[in-house]
Amino acid sequence: MPRQLRAEQTRATIITAAADLFDRHGYERTSLSDIVEHARVTKGALYFHFAAKEDLAHAIMELQSQASRRVTIEVDGRGYSSLEALIRITFALTRLAVEGPITRAGLRLATGGVEVRAPLRHPFTEWLEIATRKLHGAVRESDVHAEADVQAVAHSLVCFFVGTRIAGRPLEPVARLPRRTAEMWHLLIRGLVPVHRRPRYLTLASQLEREIGGV
Repeated sequence: MPRQLRAEQTRATIITAAADLFDRHGYERTSLSDIVEHARVTKGALYFHFAAKEDLAHAIMELQSQASRRVTIEVDGRGYSSLEALIRITFALTRLAVEGPITRAGLRLATGGVEVRAPLRHPFTEWLEIATRKLHGAVRESDVHAEADVQAVAHSLVCFFVGTRIAGRPLEPVARLPRRTAEMWHLLIRGLVPVHRRPRYLTLASQLEREIGGV
């Protein structure tokens, strides 16, 4: 195996192991020795890629940010209405959390006192901008009541989405996340969307929950 490829695989192994431990135990309660043991690498291999635990945390948050941007770009390219795109983005992020530890760990790190270093932006800032943009579009498309306070709705949506995941971590398995995302949307749709347009989006939320639940 070429040396560069082997180094890339080792780095990915270390990041995944660290994400798993950060997600399960938290940043402060995870040591570099724990990560070395979990990744089954040497301390030398870890220090070759990461000088400190903080560098590992930053790498995980960077990967989470990249995944969020990638999901948004993919959904934006499919021609959905603004509200459907926003619903699909939240479910896509939910799927990432169900499928692997990096997205889950990135969220825990961002809410656990680990500083987000420039040029990386805080994930909540990115998500708030996405929600605000999509909700403005949904108002223009008459999928959200014209009198809705978009800024307040976007802030509440992000807090709802993040808070559900944080509160659920110690209480229920990660496989429950799609159900919680669907519940969030069923509540929001009934409050935001005109009556004659609600069935389409309520059905969409339930459909996306089933798709992820079958992963």
